[in-house]
Amino acid sequence: MTGGSAPQRQARAVRLGPRSVAALVLVSAVGVAGFGWPFLAPPDASLNAHAQDAPWLFAGVLVLLVAVVAATISESGLGPKAVAMLGVLAAAGAALRPIGAGTAGLEPMFFLMVLSGRVLGPGFGFVLGSITMFASALLTGGVGPWMPFQMLAMGWFTMGAGLLPGPDRLRGRAELLMLAAYGFLAAFAYGTVMNLAGWTFMNTLASNIAFDPDASVPDNLARFLAYCLATSLGWDGGRAAMTVVLTLSLGTPLLRALRRATRRAAFEAPVTFEQADEVSRPT
Repeated sequence: MTGGSAPQRQARAVRLGPRSVAALVLVSAVGVAGFGWPFLAPPDASLNAHAQDAPWLFAGVLVLLVAVVAATISESGLGPKAVAMLGVLAAAGAALRPIGAGTAGLEPMFFLMVLSGRVLGPGFGFVLGSITMFASALLTGGVGPWMPFQMLAMGWFTMGAGLLPGPDRLRGRAELLMLAAYGFLAAFAYGTVMNLAGWTFMNTLASNIAFDPDASVPDNLARFLAYCLATSLGWDGGRAAMTVVLTLSLGTPLLRALRRATRRAAFEAPVTFEQADEVSRPT
């Protein structure tokens, strides 16, 4: 007898293929440009001359690219059982968001996204995060040019949890601490990138912390840091704290439930059709 059995490979609802990875890289690259163009374009660039129009342009492009990524991942193996689980988790996440929205950033949906991405993998996580944010925007009436940026940022947030190390071996308290630490840092990262999306909409004349297309990159960076400190530090801290608390207190039973549902769904089991035996006829 062996001293112990080898850990089983964790099932994934979606296994990313080359096309899916390429689509994710493409949308992420465009997303980085969409979020960070104030620091990527020099002051004399033509993009800065259309500073009020650029967010709308990137928003439109991101909507199309997120749809392309979702379709590409679907082609790579998002079967009926995975779609059903996607619908359940997205509905749960969308229902959780309004519970704390508007109250110091207390948004419990982030904790669900972390655990779902951890169990179901990066491909499923990206689609889940994007669809959940889209559904919650429709539910709360938060539809606007910022929504595509929210969808992409939440897709990154959930996908990142699926990319954390040791999904087949790391269990118990160590896994919860890792997920809590990731949720804490990722909550601030989400808030920061969303600040980038909303910062450029501010009128320069209205505040000295707004984006100034004529200013240098260091000057705009200082303005952006002041904007984050003045507008969202407390909100992001509340989001991060709630994610940590919920992960440490409810993470174990929810991880167990998600893994049990994944095993029972048998996403990766091949579908086979057996030929029925011919009914023998009397001679």
